[in-house]
Amino acid sequence: MINAALVSFGMSGKLFHAPFLNANSNYNLEGCWERSTKNIQAVYPGTKSYISYEELLSDPSVDLVIVNSPNDTHFEYAKQALLSGKHVVVEKAFTVSSTEAFELDIIANKVNKQLAVYHNRRFDADFLTIQKLISEGQIGEFLDVQISFERYRTGLSPKVHKETPTPGAGLLMDLGPHLMDQALVLSGKPESIFADIRTTRKEALVDDYFMMHLYYPTHRITLTSGMLFMQQLPGYKLYGTKGCFIKNRSDIQEADLIAGKIPNTKDWGKEAPENFGTLTTDNNGVISKKIIPSLQGNYGLFYEQMADAILNHASVPVSAIEGAHIIQMLEAARESSLTKKLVPIK
Repeated sequence: MINAALVSFGMSGKLFHAPFLNANSNYNLEGCWERSTKNIQAVYPGTKSYISYEELLSDPSVDLVIVNSPNDTHFEYAKQALLSGKHVVVEKAFTVSSTEAFELDIIANKVNKQLAVYHNRRFDADFLTIQKLISEGQIGEFLDVQISFERYRTGLSPKVHKETPTPGAGLLMDLGPHLMDQALVLSGKPESIFADIRTTRKEALVDDYFMMHLYYPTHRITLTSGMLFMQQLPGYKLYGTKGCFIKNRSDIQEADLIAGKIPNTKDWGKEAPENFGTLTTDNNGVISKKIIPSLQGNYGLFYEQMADAILNHASVPVSAIEGAHIIQMLEAARESSLTKKLVPIK
């Protein structure tokens, strides 16, 4: 058993971590650091509510710490946990600078502890289905890839830390890591990046729109997100030499978690047929379209792989180096937006 403790029991802890830890027999949800309100014991009886981070870290029963606090605390909290002899999972964005990210990787290797970044969107139904099509050769060589994560929210978030100008705030550091992670999984690091990062809501003080063009020798990947997309376009458009796949962003796991559904059930992450994507192919001049049933999404796969890493020394689901590269790309995007120039990637 891996005894796991959360750094926060807000939305992230309640929805994206605790349910999957509780549903996995490799884990015991030991407790959570709760600063003011004490909620975890009402949902998970028998857990501990730590009054301080120091108390959590000094608990010898805790094996794994999940750092799911605001972005600008990730580095310090993860560092403290590693130096306290704990394995660590850090929510995205991994850190607010690539320098911090690489330092955490060095520390984790030095203390011989597992360190992973929680990029759950790798396990969306959408992205799992896309990777299957690619592995089967149905897309062919990429020509153009467009990934978007659009929302329509004119008001400010009730989460003050997301709307306060700090190094970890803004949409680039909120949804940007998800999109950049998927781009790097598909094609690795680009040769260069051009980006436009803006603030579009009248009352907003942080960026709430971005467009990033990633330049590769044979293709381009465009990543787009914003808060004022009244009509949302398909989340994935992949154009290749053999096929074109277009799909709405329609993974149902977050909605099901909000509704209180329990993960790891038979139909968990199963999309409705009307949300399936369309594969278009050209067979000797004959254009044909086929509906592709989505694979089931499963954020629980992250913690399955994390358990294998801790118990059997397998690879973590998303490494610190991968997390550092994501932050590097976002730093380059910010530089590009400020200078209005193409930024080469080293």
